[in-house]
Amino acid sequence: MIYFIIRAGLSGLIVALVATIARRNPAAGALIASLPLVSLLGMIWLWHDTQDVRRLADHAEATFYYVLPSLPMFLLIPLMLRQGVGFWPTIGAGCMLTVLLYVLTVLVAARFGVRL
Repeated sequence: MIYFIIRAGLSGLIVALVATIARRNPAAGALIASLPLVSLLGMIWLWHDTQDVRRLADHAEATFYYVLPSLPMFLLIPLMLRQGVGFWPTIGAGCMLTVLLYVLTVLVAARFGVRL
């Protein structure tokens, strides 16, 4: 349980750091947020827990395929906000777009023999 608390605390610290930095400098906050810190931490925790090369490789590959459909959300959100759409509807639309693109990615990847 203590291991879980350490992991959660470190991950939460990164999110809090990004939010704090972004208040002062949005570009710097975005740069830190764009780093694959959560992915790297996830891989470190997975390796620590399993030492399973294949599982870690599969995880890293799947992460690549799931990052791609999440990218359009980062274009939709500023577009909607600049058009005067409220924060929560904008975030909801971004999440819905991402989920839709995740489903599409899984279906398209399967056609090429990639199992996610």
